[in-house]
Amino acid sequence: MEKGLETTGIPSMEELEKTPGFPSSKRLMEGPVAVIECLQEIPCDPCETACPLGAIEVGKPITNLPELDEDKCTGCGICIPLCPGLAIFVIDYTYSEDEALVTFPYEFLPLPEEDSLVNATDRSGRPLTKGRIVKVLARKQFDRTVVVSIAVLKKYAQRVRGIVLNRGKGE
Repeated sequence: MEKGLETTGIPSMEELEKTPGFPSSKRLMEGPVAVIECLQEIPCDPCETACPLGAIEVGKPITNLPELDEDKCTGCGICIPLCPGLAIFVIDYTYSEDEALVTFPYEFLPLPEEDSLVNATDRSGRPLTKGRIVKVLARKQFDRTVVVSIAVLKKYAQRVRGIVLNRGKGE
């Protein structure tokens, strides 16, 4: 088993796949869907109230891990900027033949520019592959959390969770 949350502070894929917020492999291949990487039982439920379709349920007690109803989830991403733990992403394996679209919260400046090439990072912040910024959403109701969508090769979609902007010569 790969190292996980208890050892490194970063959840392993094995740990994530066992959570009630992780969609099935079948659902991941059907179109955009939320991936909730919340593993700690803390009092939190903004994702539940954010979802207009009722696809996320925390219930009682409020320390329950969020459960994703993958049949209700359309991958709209409204839940992404409202998660205080920055633990919700949307993955769309149907984006193109070779690429998946990974959408995630982003709280750094400067903001990336659409169509720019960036270094896509894994959960620990290590560069993993190159990606192209597809969309940058900065809305007042997001409370200063920007939502970024990046196109990456499909084989990286489950691992990409952030970006590092290319800086300096040769951008």
